[in-house]
Amino acid sequence: MLITLDATPLLGVRTGIGRYVEHLVAELPGALGRRGLDAHVQVSTWTARGGAIADLPPGVAQVGRRVPARLVREAWRRWDLPPVEALVGRTDVFHGTNFTSPPTRRAREVVTVHDLTYELHADTVSDASLAYRALVPRALGRGAHVVTPSEAVAAAVRDHYGLAADRVTATPLGVAPAWARAVPATPAWLDAHGLPGDYVVFVGSLDPRKNLARLVDAHARLRAARPDAPALVLAGPAGRAAALGARPGVHLTGFLADGELRALVAGARALALPSLDEGFGLPVLEALAAGRPVVGADIPAVREVAGDHAVLAEPTDTDALAGALEAVVDGPDGEADRAGRRAWAARFTWAACADATVAVYAT
Repeated sequence: MLITLDATPLLGVRTGIGRYVEHLVAELPGALGRRGLDAHVQVSTWTARGGAIADLPPGVAQVGRRVPARLVREAWRRWDLPPVEALVGRTDVFHGTNFTSPPTRRAREVVTVHDLTYELHADTVSDASLAYRALVPRALGRGAHVVTPSEAVAAAVRDHYGLAADRVTATPLGVAPAWARAVPATPAWLDAHGLPGDYVVFVGSLDPRKNLARLVDAHARLRAARPDAPALVLAGPAGRAAALGARPGVHLTGFLADGELRALVAGARALALPSLDEGFGLPVLEALAAGRPVVGADIPAVREVAGDHAVLAEPTDTDALAGALEAVVDGPDGEADRAGRRAWAARFTWAACADATVAVYAT
């Protein structure tokens, strides 16, 4: 069996979807071996500029022609041309890892639908993401099997598209072991980066669905009631939002390497993720793996990923978010609490994600 994955999310700065593809590709050879399958993995990218992926696992090849992503996606939105075999050669399975499953001549289509934001919160996404409103149904019409990062999204996809249960499979994401070994950033490191010693951290983008403006307002309300409340630190792409960094008590990190980000989260009073919608909420799992409390949106995916280890609030209610921040600040954080968070997070592994994905390929 020859399996090809879209590895375009591995180009450039890796977002949550990039991390998903990175870990899935790394774990697939082992998962195939555990299932006893004679199969090979290769990857392709949709980009006119090309660009080799430097950190592919041994035995995983990069294949395919240089093609402009915008052009081929527009073609696939309208027609079942060009077939993926014309771009990457023969393959038995093609896995579209980022909402887009190309038409095929004979290969089986598998597509990851990370969330339904493009349908349920269309006013918060880009024009490129709105194209999924056509691309996903076209793939489903050809019989593509959907994989999702959580049971919550699997249920939503089945309901929204009227799919039978066996057309959609949840393949929950994992957490890198390094998060469980993370130690807090040193005072010297925090000082060198202009960051306070006591803080709540947000890790994510400026995407409107991340609900960052309400989080900043909720934090301001907490500080008005409690001047000693922790600061708010914004990391990830949001850590470069100069306008938000001008707010009292809000600090920006700029770009951080992976190890620095882990240290920042490990030293936080809590992590906050108040998103209007999430497919999984990887920062929640990473914070729990580091033993840290979580303030999260009371939405299905975050409830699934956090279990009983987060204080949840209605994401559109700023006062509720402020109350959740206060509850975490005043909440228990002893060794037993930290161990419980780590134990919960350890249930989610990238190996299990790959095993579930291979089961779909082999069906």
